[in-house]
Amino acid sequence: MKRIYLAGFEVFAPDAVQRGAKMKMMCAERGFVGLYPFDNEADTAADIFTGNCKLIDQADIVIANLNPFRGDEPDSGTCFEVGYAFAKGKTVYGYVSDGRTMQERLGTIDKNGFAIENFGHPINLMLACAATIVEGDFAAALSRCAAEQA
Repeated sequence: MKRIYLAGFEVFAPDAVQRGAKMKMMCAERGFVGLYPFDNEADTAADIFTGNCKLIDQADIVIANLNPFRGDEPDSGTCFEVGYAFAKGKTVYGYVSDGRTMQERLGTIDKNGFAIENFGHPINLMLACAATIVEGDFAAALSRCAAEQA
C-alpha cells in the first residue's frame, strides 16, 4: 500500500489527534496508509523536525493543507514539508479552499507595498509548481490522489 504523509496546520488544532485519526481513516478507506506528524511522538523541536522528515521519507505521497494560516500564506512548516517532499521526488498534492489567483484574493500590492505575484495560481509559484493543487478540502485532494495513483 502506498503511504501518504498528511501535512498541514491541523496539528495546532485543539482536536489535532482526532483530526489526524479521521484523515488516516479516510486514507485507509481509499487503500492508502496515512502518516500523520504526531505518529513520530517527539517532544523537542529537533526531534519533531527529524521525525517528520523521516515520515516524509517513508511516504510515497504528500497531501498538504495549503490554506492560509495565521495570515495570507500557508503554514511555513507545511511549506517546508512540501519543498522537502518535492526535493525527495515524492508526489505532492496541495489543497486550498479558495482557488482564485493570489491577485484576485489579495490585490496587486500588499499592505507593505510589495507586489503580489501574478502567475495565475492561488498560492506562491514555488508551491504551485511543486504540487498538484486541488481546490477543496482534504477529501477532494485525497480523491484526486486516489484517481491518479490507481
